[in-house]
Amino acid sequence: QVQLVESGGGSVQAGGSLRLSCAASRYTYISNCIAWFRQAPGKEREGVAAIATTSGATYYTDSVKGRFTISQDIAKSTVYLQMNSLKLEDTAMYYCAAVRAYSRTVCPRFAEYQYWGQGTQVTVSS
Repeated sequence: QVQLVESGGGSVQAGGSLRLSCAASRYTYISNCIAWFRQAPGKEREGVAAIATTSGATYYTDSVKGRFTISQDIAKSTVYLQMNSLKLEDTAMYYCAAVRAYSRTVCPRFAEYQYWGQGTQVTVSS
Protein backbone atom coordinates (compact mmCIF):
# COMPACT_ATOMS: atom_id res chain seq x y z
CA GLN A 1 0.00 0.00 0.00
CA VAL A 2 1.30 3.41 -0.98
CA GLN A 3 1.40 5.77 1.96
CA LEU A 4 3.29 8.99 2.59
CA VAL A 5 2.69 11.14 5.66
CA GLU A 6 4.41 14.48 6.14
CA SER A 7 4.97 16.25 9.43
CA GLY A 8 7.14 18.95 10.94
CA GLY A 9 5.85 22.06 9.23
CA GLY A 10 5.19 25.25 11.11
CA SER A 11 6.01 28.91 11.38
CA VAL A 12 9.54 30.20 11.73
CA GLN A 13 11.35 33.49 11.38
CA ALA A 14 13.66 34.13 8.47
CA GLY A 15 17.05 32.64 9.13
CA GLY A 16 15.59 29.88 11.24
CA SER A 17 15.38 26.14 10.71
CA LEU A 18 12.77 23.42 10.43
CA ARG A 19 12.97 19.70 9.83
CA LEU A 20 10.24 18.00 7.85
CA SER A 21 9.57 14.28 8.05
CA CYS A 22 8.00 11.98 5.47
CA ALA A 23 6.99 8.61 6.87
CA ALA A 24 6.50 6.10 4.08
CA SER A 25 4.98 2.68 4.08
CA ARG A 26 7.61 0.02 3.53
CA TYR A 27 6.13 -0.72 0.11
CA THR A 28 6.45 2.93 -0.87
CA TYR A 29 9.96 3.26 0.49
CA ILE A 30 11.93 0.31 -0.85
CA SER A 31 13.74 0.74 -4.19
CA ASN A 32 12.10 4.08 -4.75
CA CYS A 33 13.04 7.70 -4.86
CA ILE A 34 11.45 9.97 -2.32
CA ALA A 35 11.35 13.68 -3.03
CA TRP A 36 10.21 16.87 -1.43
CA PHE A 37 8.19 19.34 -3.42
CA ARG A 38 6.71 22.68 -2.51
CA GLN A 39 3.97 24.89 -3.82
CA ALA A 40 3.51 28.50 -2.87
CA PRO A 41 0.21 30.31 -3.45
CA GLY A 42 -0.13 31.27 -7.08
CA LYS A 43 2.98 29.37 -8.11
CA GLU A 44 3.63 26.05 -9.75
CA ARG A 45 4.76 23.11 -7.70
CA GLU A 46 8.52 22.64 -7.76
CA GLY A 47 10.79 19.79 -6.82
CA VAL A 48 13.15 20.70 -4.00
CA ALA A 49 15.21 17.62 -3.20
CA ALA A 50 15.18 13.89 -3.81
CA ILE A 51 16.88 10.81 -2.44
CA ALA A 52 17.31 7.35 -3.91
CA THR A 53 16.48 5.19 -0.92
CA THR A 54 18.66 2.24 -1.95
CA SER A 55 21.93 4.16 -2.28
CA GLY A 56 21.25 7.43 -0.50
CA ALA A 57 22.12 9.45 -3.60
CA THR A 58 20.65 12.92 -3.30
CA TYR A 59 19.55 15.69 -5.64
CA TYR A 60 18.73 19.33 -4.98
CA THR A 61 17.23 22.18 -6.90
CA ASP A 62 19.62 25.12 -7.15
CA SER A 63 17.61 27.46 -4.92
CA VAL A 64 18.06 25.26 -1.85
CA LYS A 65 21.58 23.91 -2.32
CA GLY A 66 23.67 24.59 0.75
CA ARG A 67 20.61 25.33 2.89
CA PHE A 68 18.46 22.18 2.71
CA THR A 69 19.56 18.62 3.35
CA ILE A 70 17.56 15.52 2.50
CA SER A 71 18.32 12.38 4.48
CA GLN A 72 16.74 9.10 5.45
CA ASP A 73 16.30 6.68 8.30
CA ILE A 74 16.06 3.33 6.57
CA ALA A 75 14.86 1.48 9.65
CA LYS A 76 11.95 3.89 9.97
CA SER A 77 11.27 4.23 6.22
CA THR A 78 11.36 7.95 6.81
CA VAL A 79 12.87 10.75 4.76
CA TYR A 80 13.75 14.09 6.28
CA LEU A 81 14.24 17.56 4.91
CA GLN A 82 16.40 19.72 7.13
CA MET A 83 15.84 23.33 6.16
CA ASN A 84 18.30 25.93 7.42
CA SER A 85 18.70 29.64 6.73
CA LEU A 86 15.05 29.82 5.76
CA LYS A 87 13.94 32.70 3.58
CA LEU A 88 10.58 34.34 3.07
CA GLU A 89 10.40 32.74 -0.36
CA ASP A 90 10.59 29.27 1.19
CA THR A 91 7.04 29.74 2.43
CA ALA A 92 4.91 27.04 0.80
CA MET A 93 3.03 23.81 1.29
CA TYR A 94 5.61 21.06 1.27
CA TYR A 95 4.79 17.62 -0.06
CA CYS A 96 6.71 14.40 -0.21
CA ALA A 97 6.30 12.11 -3.17
CA ALA A 98 7.59 8.78 -4.39
CA VAL A 99 8.37 7.03 -7.63
CA ARG A 100 10.19 3.88 -8.67
CA ALA A 101 13.91 4.60 -9.01
CA TYR A 102 15.62 4.05 -12.36
CA SER A 103 18.55 2.41 -10.57
CA ARG A 104 20.29 2.41 -7.19
CA THR A 105 21.50 5.95 -7.75
CA VAL A 106 19.35 7.51 -10.44
CA CYS A 107 15.99 9.07 -9.76
CA PRO A 108 13.43 10.11 -12.37
CA ARG A 109 12.78 13.75 -13.14
CA PHE A 110 10.65 15.61 -10.64
CA ALA A 111 7.77 15.63 -13.14
CA GLU A 112 7.53 11.84 -12.99
CA TYR A 113 6.73 11.40 -9.31
CA GLN A 114 3.53 9.44 -8.89
CA TYR A 115 2.56 9.04 -5.25
CA TRP A 116 1.89 11.96 -2.97
CA GLY A 117 1.35 12.82 0.65
CA GLN A 118 -1.09 15.40 1.95
CA GLY A 119 1.45 18.12 2.63
CA THR A 120 2.65 20.20 5.54
CA GLN A 121 2.68 24.00 5.64
CA VAL A 122 5.89 25.96 6.14
CA THR A 123 5.58 29.67 6.80
CA VAL A 124 8.62 31.91 7.06
CA SER A 125 8.11 35.41 8.45
CA SER A 126 10.34 38.45 8.79
